[in-house]
Amino acid sequence: MKIRTILIAASLALASGTAFAGTCPKHMKAIDAELAKNPKLTEAQMTDVKKYRADGETFHKAGKHADALDSLGKAEKILGMKM
Repeated sequence: MKIRTILIAASLALASGTAFAGTCPKHMKAIDAELAKNPKLTEAQMTDVKKYRADGETFHKAGKHADALDSLGKAEKILGMKM
């Protein structure tokens, strides 16, 4: 019984990681599209957005999708995006 519970938990964890993986590129694309509109941001805000965007892609490629979404969310917040 315990083995079955562990297998179910492991399957759910992998499934949620896969779900996160699919959303990272959508967020990155949306941020890129918003940046292409030349938003009115301070230099510091623009630096932060670009850093969070880059960090998000790095985390995504490393398989750390929750961290990627957290970083990308910070960029979206600065840009005033509602995702």
